[in-house]
Amino acid sequence: MTGETTKRAATGAMLGLALGDALGFPTEFNDVPAILAKTGPWRTMELPVRRGRALVTDDTQMTLALARGLRTAMDRGPLAPLRLARPVRDEFVDWYHSPENNRAPGNTCMKACMLLDSDRAWQDASQIHSKGCGANMRVAPIGLVPGLSEEQRAGAAQLQSALTHGHPTALAASDLTARAVHLLAQGVDPAGLVGRLRSYAYENRSRYDERWLGDLWTRSQDPSPRHFTERGWDECLAVLERLDAVQRTADPELDPCAYTGDGWIAEEALATGLLCFLLFPEEPLTALRRAACTRGDSDSIACLTGAFAGAHLGADAWPREWVEPIEHRDELLAFGASWDAPGMSLIHLSEH
Repeated sequence: MTGETTKRAATGAMLGLALGDALGFPTEFNDVPAILAKTGPWRTMELPVRRGRALVTDDTQMTLALARGLRTAMDRGPLAPLRLARPVRDEFVDWYHSPENNRAPGNTCMKACMLLDSDRAWQDASQIHSKGCGANMRVAPIGLVPGLSEEQRAGAAQLQSALTHGHPTALAASDLTARAVHLLAQGVDPAGLVGRLRSYAYENRSRYDERWLGDLWTRSQDPSPRHFTERGWDECLAVLERLDAVQRTADPELDPCAYTGDGWIAEEALATGLLCFLLFPEEPLTALRRAACTRGDSDSIACLTGAFAGAHLGADAWPREWVEPIEHRDELLAFGASWDAPGMSLIHLSEH
């Protein structure tokens, strides 16, 4: 496996997700003909820079909020549900109130964060019927931070989703997205990635983690926690099967949304972001451009594509002239450097 410290996978992924987000920001809510009329050929799309800055959306803002909450939690000891929930909740509420929160944020995130700004249990703030992509667009830090057990990584990915998006498909898609980022950072061959994710989904299909989720499932209409969780994993498995069927035959000149969905919902954002990456696994800018030139949730699809490409190829995937103007560059680089640092994986060994 490729060492995290040699390719700087965390730095690559954090930069990549922000670059994809910024590239897709102006194209969201446009269909492909409108995007091409605005940008010219998709393979030559340039990062939109105004007054020296390439602006990101709520996708990157919430990723950084999660990263800050995760850092606070792990500074206090081994990652555990209560230790994670409080600081991430606080960061999400801070984001909700921020004057910078003016980049067309998702309704689910806004409503849930408004409810989190109270003394109620987080399960009562969670939007149990929403599986929008707002949960897995921000989950990459869980896949990048070193020293977590598989149980911690899965539990943390689902818990951070559940704070806002409580639908079982949002939970499963967040778990799978963090898993994909982690596997790519560890050097897994992209050609085998979808198979690995499908196996992981089958293995976890019936597991409801009460330690991390509490009684969240009781807010749904499901008769049991197992029924609740299986409903989410089955929707993710269905879209992963579609992705597996087309990943080697899809025409890169066609809108990827035509194959795996428009990305407004969690499982489609995962699959379409992965498809854009897998079409061009060694050409990160081409993958980002393809993701940004889509009829669907372009910034979130490209954000995920950038996280996958950066985790796979590392920090050197991205040209300096793209990195220099990206909004929040210094904080993105700081998180990447801290997670890429030699020996970091030994600092937060799990304790059970």
